[in-house]
Amino acid sequence: MKLLFTCVISFIAFTAFAQPNKKQAAKGGTYGAITTAKDAIEVNALEEKLVTVEKYRGKVKGTVASVCEKKGCWMKLATTEGDGIMIRFKDYKFFMPLNIVGKDVVLQGEAKKTVTSVEMLKHYAEDAGKSKEEIEKITETKTEIEFIATGVLVVS
Repeated sequence: MKLLFTCVISFIAFTAFAQPNKKQAAKGGTYGAITTAKDAIEVNALEEKLVTVEKYRGKVKGTVASVCEKKGCWMKLATTEGDGIMIRFKDYKFFMPLNIVGKDVVLQGEAKKTVTSVEMLKHYAEDAGKSKEEIEKITETKTEIEFIATGVLVVS
């Protein structure tokens, strides 16, 4: 009986955490750890920093280019060139509202360059609502900047 009770509670907790964030992204809204815009660097400055250092810990500001359409479990910040910077959330403790695309945000956390597998790139493309044809065109790994956010502040 205890095992059944534990399984039911675990299932309820899992499904509750797996739901998309239905809140609307609004100026001043915070997700995860509370953070401010003070000392945040521009997203393009982050790219320049990671040429000379392995990791960057601090704050980055930029505009959200895309978000996981299934539950807000990742997002990308726009860059002047390329596909943007992948943002994930520390230990999946929080997700983003699905209407955050186009909003300016400040992220607090850690960034580094990583190699993303073909399998994961296809998974992200599926989450982003890409067509089957677009997903099938993904055939190579990709070196990109990944930012693990501990906190997100919506600034506009």
